[in-house]
Amino acid sequence: MFKRATQLICSVALLASPFVQADALIDALADEGRPTEQRLRDEYRHPQQTLRFFEVQEDMAVAEISPGGGWYSNILAPLLKEKGQFYAAHFYVDENTNEFYKKSREQFEQKVTALKSYQNVKVTTFHPMKATDFAPAESLDRVLTFRNIHNWYMQDGDEGVENAFKAFYKALKVGGVLGVVEHSLRESQSSALQQSSGYMKQSYVIALAEKAGFTLAGKSDINANKLDSGEHEKGVWTLPPSLRLGEKDQAKYLRIGESNRMTLKFVK
Repeated sequence: MFKRATQLICSVALLASPFVQADALIDALADEGRPTEQRLRDEYRHPQQTLRFFEVQEDMAVAEISPGGGWYSNILAPLLKEKGQFYAAHFYVDENTNEFYKKSREQFEQKVTALKSYQNVKVTTFHPMKATDFAPAESLDRVLTFRNIHNWYMQDGDEGVENAFKAFYKALKVGGVLGVVEHSLRESQSSALQQSSGYMKQSYVIALAEKAGFTLAGKSDINANKLDSGEHEKGVWTLPPSLRLGEKDQAKYLRIGESNRMTLKFVK
């Protein structure tokens, strides 16, 4: 009886202790800067599990490559605000850039100015063919890229992807981690689908990362979706959230959900 009472007292004291650490990632996920519609997609994107797999900590220097509208940035910015450093390596823009990329970057920069959670964000530029020095060499603990490799491949082929991985390797410290999430094509499917579907083969991504000097440290099925065949009329954009076919078979694609995705961790 005395032993049980002692255990109870110790448990209560531990809960009340000022030295019990809060979970910075949980706090970041609950940040007021995250819109409700973005939180609803956690079901498909699993940000907590994904960032824990990549071992992202609040005191790290982290770059997100091509953050677009900032879905992951809305988690990373508050996570790194106090103790870390966040580089948002956004789209390259010049007179020839299309309006989508221009508007995306402009809106992101406005968010950096407006939101308190973005007070420790450095907006830089990344393009695999035109702007690869997005952070000082060997300065980063983590480089993260979410669903971008297919864009570099579709625009610039193998060279675009190779240049991207070389740039990531250069920016990372020795022991630093590259985290990759990408729409995943089954190995048995035709590689030709990579040219227009938005899906990439895991073996292809691993091979080019290793060519740049990285070592594969782990794979995860966190973001896998067995319901997704990887072959759709409008590629990956057939599925939510894009739903490029509009009302056509929409219920079917909503049942499938977001794409099947590889989640890979590489180390320098």
